[in-house]
Amino acid sequence: MNKRVVITGIGAVTPLGNSAEETWANVKAGKSGVGPLTRIDAEKFPAKVAAEVKEFNIEEFIDRKDARRMDRFTHYALASAIMAVKDANLEINEDNANRVGVWIGSGIGGMETYENQFETFKERGARRVSPFFVPMMIPDMASGQVSIHLGAKGINSCSVTACASGTNSIGDAFKVIQRGDADVMITGGTEAPIVNMAVAGFCASTALSLNPDPATASRPFDSNRDGFVIAEGAGILILEEYEYAKARGAKIYAEIIGYGSTGDAYHITAPAPNGEGAARAIKQAIEDGGVDPTVVGYINAHGTSTQYNDLYETMAVKSVFGEHAYNLAMSSTKSMTGHLLGAAGGVEAIFTALALKEGILPPTINLTNPDPECDLDYVAGEAREASIEYAMSNSLGFGGHNASLLLKKVD
Repeated sequence: MNKRVVITGIGAVTPLGNSAEETWANVKAGKSGVGPLTRIDAEKFPAKVAAEVKEFNIEEFIDRKDARRMDRFTHYALASAIMAVKDANLEINEDNANRVGVWIGSGIGGMETYENQFETFKERGARRVSPFFVPMMIPDMASGQVSIHLGAKGINSCSVTACASGTNSIGDAFKVIQRGDADVMITGGTEAPIVNMAVAGFCASTALSLNPDPATASRPFDSNRDGFVIAEGAGILILEEYEYAKARGAKIYAEIIGYGSTGDAYHITAPAPNGEGAARAIKQAIEDGGVDPTVVGYINAHGTSTQYNDLYETMAVKSVFGEHAYNLAMSSTKSMTGHLLGAAGGVEAIFTALALKEGILPPTINLTNPDPECDLDYVAGEAREASIEYAMSNSLGFGGHNASLLLKKVD
């Protein structure tokens, strides 16, 4: 029999705050974390805005020597994991370490390290490249460092599925506990992509918004949307087997009951027509959870503010839910956070769990001129109180990756 899996701790570093609590408070208030692009020289790029992490200091969590041997994407993950473990009131010791695993995804890993070390190589030669270059750059190192620093000795892995990395990681971690291979999983996603080559690449592929106004650049489902706003940060959750969590008196945010993951087999960047791959992931998660589609009350959409994503995700929801699509609410928190790429699923799973726990649906801001083809309830403008029992979180990535999680409220 499959074991039940619950969320007992959350931690985040995002453009809206350096904790899950601060981030969620700003989401409920409908605040935007988008601002001018400052981490790199904006004059070099047609895109002028980004959602950057602000006033974050990794030395509040680890010492400077260790921090210098990590890329920023690992900094964000490690800080978020430390906060999540503390929030869960979880002690990892020799009695349980073998049953505590880590599964943290990242879409592109240590791009900043790669850029910096390549400049060193060009200017000073191979001998001056850091011996820490490779272990700082590779995407799995966030999981590795979290395991090392927290002493988690169970399964240790990393899903690299572009913008679905965080959601795939949570789903895969959920399955680890469900089948009995771990009691606790530290999971989510992390990304630090605001670097020259990543921004240049996304600009070249016409994926980024060229709207220079930070207040309106990220506008999912709006007729005037023109691309996503690149963002950075991490979202980490503590998943536990239900009886294990109950035995130690842990608080519970929500229960994960379903996971769907599919491939489009269509195109390297464009989603499959009509969102058919996303629809299969959504349907798979609902079937995995063993519920009727009509019980789902809220969906945290992938909602990137790109033309095809928003339309096809809307079409996917309609194809799965039928008439019920017009009775549920669906919002894109990327309107406030920007697009955290591989970290998006981690942060948005936190939002989905908190929406269930608190009965508050986060809004889609900047939705002032709705696309006629995007005609669902996107919780436009302001957060809304609503008592819901089941909610979903969707993530879709380059390469045709689709992932959906189904969560249930726990009294």
